[in-house]
Amino acid sequence: MKAKVYVTLKKGVLDPQGRAVMGALKSMDFGEVKDVRIGKFMELEIDAASKDEETARIKEMCERLLANTVIENYRIEVE
Repeated sequence: MKAKVYVTLKKGVLDPQGRAVMGALKSMDFGEVKDVRIGKFMELEIDAASKDEETARIKEMCERLLANTVIENYRIEVE
């Protein structure tokens, strides 16, 4: 089975990389950009007996390694 994991910073957490990209876009004359937040995207292929088992295992991976849950949120999409 295949899954997609999206990891983003929580609201209120400073994003210096996003600020740098926003500054670069504005300097390139993309003034309509109001904010940029940088995140992570991962695709995982997993051998699991069911969709529920796959989701549970990926959630455990996110909690233990893929996301810093103190400052990041994550979202899982299972295909």
